Amino acid sequence: MTSTSTTSSPHRDGYVPFPTQTATAYRAAGYWAGRPLGDLLRASARAHPHRPALLDDSGSRSYAEVDVAADRMAQGLLALGISPGDRVVVQLPNVPEFVTVLFGLLRAGIIPVLTLPAHRRAEIEHLAGLSEAVGYIAADRAGDFDYRELATTLRSAVPTLQHVLVLGDPGPFTDLASIPRDGGELPDIDPTDIALMLVSGGTTGLPKLIARTHDDYVYNATASAEVCQLTEADVYLATLPAAHNFPLACPGIIGTVGVGGAVAFTGDPSPENAFASIERHRVTITAVVPPLAQLWCAATEWEAADLSSLRLLQVGGARLAEVNAKEVTPALGATLQQVFGMAEGLLNYTRLDDPAELLHTTQGRPLSPSDEVRVVDSEGNDVAPGAEGELLTKGPYTIRGYYRAPEHNARAFTPDGYYRSGDLVRRLPSGHLVVSGRIKDVINRGGENISCDELEEHLLAHPAVRHAAAVGLPDAALGEKVCAVLVVEGEMPTLVEVKTFLAARGLATYKLPDLLRRRDRLPVTAVGKIDKKALRAET
Repeated sequence: MTSTSTTSSPHRDGYVPFPTQTATAYRAAGYWAGRPLGDLLRASARAHPHRPALLDDSGSRSYAEVDVAADRMAQGLLALGISPGDRVVVQLPNVPEFVTVLFGLLRAGIIPVLTLPAHRRAEIEHLAGLSEAVGYIAADRAGDFDYRELATTLRSAVPTLQHVLVLGDPGPFTDLASIPRDGGELPDIDPTDIALMLVSGGTTGLPKLIARTHDDYVYNATASAEVCQLTEADVYLATLPAAHNFPLACPGIIGTVGVGGAVAFTGDPSPENAFASIERHRVTITAVVPPLAQLWCAATEWEAADLSSLRLLQVGGARLAEVNAKEVTPALGATLQQVFGMAEGLLNYTRLDDPAELLHTTQGRPLSPSDEVRVVDSEGNDVAPGAEGELLTKGPYTIRGYYRAPEHNARAFTPDGYYRSGDLVRRLPSGHLVVSGRIKDVINRGGENISCDELEEHLLAHPAVRHAAAVGLPDAALGEKVCAVLVVEGEMPTLVEVKTFLAARGLATYKLPDLLRRRDRLPVTAVGKIDKKALRAET
């Protein structure tokens, strides 16, 4: 097969590279192996062609089959006129086709912008416009939501968008199943180039794009697999949305593919459905958020599924309370691994041989020996060992800036390249971190970060609302619930009316308020900002 070479192109405009000297050091240390992400699937297909790679209710697909399918998808996308370096927004559910599309795009040198099934018009239009996407790949529908209607709006709103490919009934668009083809050239992939784009938790306004390179993301996935002692005998269940960094590469789908294990999918994480998947596919490892871990532990009292294959349950996305951490192994029979990380980079894992106290009370220690971590006070000074402060970090898989966001980068990164995480932590002598909260104005609802700024901006668009504040209130099941506090003129809208209004503005469903409160005025600090601390105390 003849290859063409990718070169520097406009897609790198707005990408913040690692400093040359730093990149050289990471290569010399072996963190960056010069491997394109697509090669992880290729290597496993060569080593284990007949082993199952993807599992679902209809059966399994071997590594050889998936490898060929990824090549055919890549060739079809290129034949469509999409070029290496172009961006394509991907919004697919947890299905085997997600892997074929992902690796097809990677091998074609086309950059997937990985969005969540729960995202709606506001987020998708923003991300497609910011990335100047030429394509959109989505399912036909999920429940009562029709992604083809979103695609129609998207095509008129984003001038660069040329191709809409639909998994399922394509309606007026192109059937994704018609795209794969044989023959054609695949490009040589530069491992230093952007491999894919993840979506930030949106801690300030609309979500940001996180450009991850082949070099750093291969390390992200393979080093995570090593920490989890992942082997070809493992079966990973994608329980959380596959486009999340956590189930995608921590070690997730990509890490499992890299060792030749099998990946199973579930779109319904309820105990009844997930437990059945674990039993059917003999799942050995999966990742969940704390509310789901609590629910699963409780559900073992009434669900009779055989969970004996499950050896490791990763819990992350938010802090797991000690009392809940202690329930995992007795209830599920699996080792608990607490995970604290971010799509921007730094990952922390409890190790499988950590003593129980660290497993139950910390959120892990950094993945890489070259992860640099500082804990600082509000003035940027390092705090005393064990004291609380903001986590700052840089390392071989942590970005040096968001994509096309120079103004935000000036605030989110220090002049010497540390990412300001916004997380409040304490660092123990062992290097393990204990997460104690956030300094950014964000609500963590069931593991999903919700920007208060973004929600408040949408609330203020309501004709009756004069002032608005969004705050997180403690909730046993979700960690935090979203409470919207409004100052209104005239009659107070109901919660249903507010949700309907926000949904019509294209806001993702997980960002909609759970509670609504009316106030005559909002408390303010001495400098005139809304006093969220006082508001939470009053609400």
